[in-house]
Amino acid sequence: MRVAVLCGGRSAEREVSLRSGGQVAAALRSCNHEVEVVDADEQVWERLRDGRFGAVFIALHGRLGEDGTVQGMLELLGLPYTASGVLASALCIDKTRTNRLLAAAGLAVPEFIEVEAEAAEELVARFGLPLVLKPVREGSTLGLTIARNVDAAASGLLLAGRYDRRVLAQRFVPGVEITLGVLATPELQLLPSLEITYENETYDYDAKYSAGRSHHIIPARISAEAIQRAEADAATAFQALGCEGMARVDFIVDGAGIPWLLEVNTVPGLTEVSLLPDAARAAGISFEELCQRLLDHAVGRRQQQVGPGV
Repeated sequence: MRVAVLCGGRSAEREVSLRSGGQVAAALRSCNHEVEVVDADEQVWERLRDGRFGAVFIALHGRLGEDGTVQGMLELLGLPYTASGVLASALCIDKTRTNRLLAAAGLAVPEFIEVEAEAAEELVARFGLPLVLKPVREGSTLGLTIARNVDAAASGLLLAGRYDRRVLAQRFVPGVEITLGVLATPELQLLPSLEITYENETYDYDAKYSAGRSHHIIPARISAEAIQRAEADAATAFQALGCEGMARVDFIVDGAGIPWLLEVNTVPGLTEVSLLPDAARAAGISFEELCQRLLDHAVGRRQQQVGPGV
């Protein structure tokens, strides 16, 4: 198949996306596909329209790629594409709406508000310290602050505001950071739990993407009951948000074994140090097989949409 690997783009996660795209392109070539890496720039519509592609593998992270915009473009072009559709992508990039929906579904979500005119002092009085501040529509922990005093909270508001005019303030939950990968190609499959430890103060951009700055422990070192609950919550979140293909669901598991859901990523990192590929390998799924399964799912979904012979 002739496949476009769509990566790069204009989000703050451009460099990570290029790394993900390079990994995916290499994997698909090893599966004997004809692959072209396509940067999501101003000419992307024409390149995809005229490129005679059989499918598009989306390796874009952040806005203008993971938020439903590119998915809508591909729907208009009639091209099969990997992972979630327009609505689920738009929902999951928006942490406020994701949190509201998942809290309504009965999942444990740390208390939060979307900041409007609140001052740092008001937020600290409401949530206590440490206080989590982050852009509503950004990934890779870009713009994230875990503020341990009022001055840091004030700086965190400014930092998050540089990435998005909408800022989320959230109660900090201490505990073990874990993630659960979910595949649905189309059968739902939960990948092994993965615990994240890191050398930096927080699991920030540097810790995520610099070799040796973070460590993945599979399975997570939490109780079997906590793992079972996190797995159930990850599956519930995936289905409630209408995700397809793949997603990564991030949690903090507190001392009582309660998994607090932090966010759902519809196009998780696919770099050489990313979480989802590691969890897939622990389940016996090579990176090449993972990419092939996602591609097959994209083509099969499109065939179901348009019907046989179209």
